[in-house]
Amino acid sequence: MFKDRRDAGRRLAQRIEGIKEADLFILAVPRGGVVVAFEVVKALGAPMDLIIPRKLGAPGNPELAIGAVTQDGTIVLNHDIVQELGVPKSFIDQEAAEQVKEIERRMKKYRGDAPPPQLAGRTVVLIDDGIATGATIRAAVQSVRRSRPKRLIIAVPVAPPSAVQSLEKDADEVVALETPEWFMAIGQFYENFDQTSDEEVIDLMAKAKK
Repeated sequence: MFKDRRDAGRRLAQRIEGIKEADLFILAVPRGGVVVAFEVVKALGAPMDLIIPRKLGAPGNPELAIGAVTQDGTIVLNHDIVQELGVPKSFIDQEAAEQVKEIERRMKKYRGDAPPPQLAGRTVVLIDDGIATGATIRAAVQSVRRSRPKRLIIAVPVAPPSAVQSLEKDADEVVALETPEWFMAIGQFYENFDQTSDEEVIDLMAKAKK
């Protein structure tokens, strides 16, 4: 059990301290992942930026994820669900376009007009406050791969074993402090899992730059 995201971030920093390298770069998933990542940034002295994967909702059931998309248009689909529901490509394209617009809006709000980070040849650590199914973080991984990092690591406080095993095929390494078999939701492993505000994300991004 983690006290809150800051506690989780401090513990995560201790675990991954051994990968501290001159080319290390932290990519955080807003909003909660930014709080975790900022503690890692403070401990390791690495720069930080954002990546925002968004869930693609099913027709008539937006809470059911049929996949995910990132700001560069990278789409990862759950093909079993897509096939089972008979989701047409036209719907997927439209849903992805709408989610990319929302991603762009959030990136503008959180980052302003800052240019995208240069990740080629760097060791990139992708951080969130936890993983449930792994669908959205997988989209983030595939997006980052396009930038040709030297090494890509996923680091989270908690994730189910099945998600970790699946993501090990996509990332060079997956670090999860806790991998409980009984997993209902990420929030069950935090004493305080209050929603992170946009203002807190903006504030932490400004502090990370300093």
